[in-house]
Amino acid sequence: MTKAARPQGKTTIAPDVLISIAKLTALSVPGVYQLTDAPADVSNIFKSHRQNGVQIIVENNSVYADIYLIMESDVNVRDVSHTVQSQVGRAISEMVGMDVGKINIHVENIHYGGS
Repeated sequence: MTKAARPQGKTTIAPDVLISIAKLTALSVPGVYQLTDAPADVSNIFKSHRQNGVQIIVENNSVYADIYLIMESDVNVRDVSHTVQSQVGRAISEMVGMDVGKINIHVENIHYGGS
């Protein structure tokens, strides 16, 4: 006996979920010291969601992200940036099944230790 196929429902992903995935993934990359707030003028982009160093835009089921970082002083900034891009893209794609457009990394500062 086969069960009658039930109509499938709809799954929606809140922008805050995408932001959390991007934040936690970026912070897990060695060489990333912390996230920092985006410049104020960036938050005015239409359909954009921003929180604590991550800005997300969803268009046509594709995710676009801007990530604002402070990096450690003893790392290759370019290599760490590429790692953040690939890891965040992979995490979003694997966890929520959405396509990933661009992930832009903005290095806002370098942390040299101390207080």
